Amino acid sequence: MRQIEGLPPAPGEGLVTSQLLPRFPGSPPCACAGGEGKATGRARAAGAMGLSRVRAVFFDLDNTLIDTAGASRRGMLEVIKLLQSKYHYKEEAEIICDKVQVKLSKECFHPYNTCITDLRTSHWEEAIQETKGGAANRKLAEECYFLWKSTRLQHMTLAEDVKAMLTELRKEVRLLLLTNGDKQTQREKIEACACQSYFDAVVVGGEQREEKPAPSIFYYCCSLLGVQPGDCVMVGDTLETDIQGGLNAGLKATVWINKNGVVPLKSSPVPHYIVSSVLELPALLQSIDCKVSMSA
Repeated sequence: MRQIEGLPPAPGEGLVTSQLLPRFPGSPPCACAGGEGKATGRARAAGAMGLSRVRAVFFDLDNTLIDTAGASRRGMLEVIKLLQSKYHYKEEAEIICDKVQVKLSKECFHPYNTCITDLRTSHWEEAIQETKGGAANRKLAEECYFLWKSTRLQHMTLAEDVKAMLTELRKEVRLLLLTNGDKQTQREKIEACACQSYFDAVVVGGEQREEKPAPSIFYYCCSLLGVQPGDCVMVGDTLETDIQGGLNAGLKATVWINKNGVVPLKSSPVPHYIVSSVLELPALLQSIDCKVSMSA
C-alpha cells in the first residue's frame, strides 16, 4: 500500500497508543503509531477522513475484482485461431483484433437507444472490411464477436482469495458492487463470475440516469445501504471514474487499485490510498478505523 506523498497526515497519525484488536479478519493489530508502515495511508487533505468508522465499501468490478482485460485477451486469441484455421487469414487476423480493441476502447453508447450486440458486431465488421477490403461480411463479424464474447465470459471468474476476502469483509461492513457500462454486458459479467451473492446490493451504471463519476449514482448507492457518503469507501482501478466519483460524492476514502504501478498524469484525480491488489483492503480498512478511534 502506498502513501500519497506530500499530503497532510490523516487524523490520528503519529499518536503512540496501545494496539487495537483488528476489526477486519486477516488484518494485523493496529497501533496507530508513526511507524505503521504499510498499514498506513495518508488522507487527501487534513480531516478528510471524518470521525466515523467505515460502514460500507463500494467495489468496482472490471479489473478490480475480475480480470476483464485478461479475459478479453483470451477471447481475441480464440478469434485469431478461428480466422487463421477456418478462413486462412495470416497476419490479417491479428490486425483485425487490434483494430477491434481500439474500437472497444473508444466505444461510446447511449444505454437507451443502443443495442450492444449490434454495436460490437459492427466493430468486427468494420475491422474486417478495413483490413481485407471488399464487401462487408456481417456473418463473419457475428461469428467473431460471439466467439470473443463467449470466451471472455468463460474466463471472468472471481478468484477464491477474493471470494474469501469479500465473505469476511461482509461480516463487518456492507458491500456494494458499483460498475459502469451497458446493462446487458455488465449483467452477463456478474452472472458469469457469480459475484452477486457476495454483495448487499449491485448497481449497474447503464441502468441508472448517470454513471460514475457523477455523484448521483454514489448517493443512490448510499440510499440503498442506508448509509451516508462519509461512511463509505470506494475501491476501483480507474482514476477518472472510480476515484473521481468517490471524491465528487464526498466519500470517506477512495482506494485506487494500481496493479501495474502506473504513474498517473499530474492532472489525474488523487486517491486517498493506492494499493497494488484488492487483497490489501482488509488491512487498509483496519488502518482507517484505527485512525478514527484515535481521533475520537
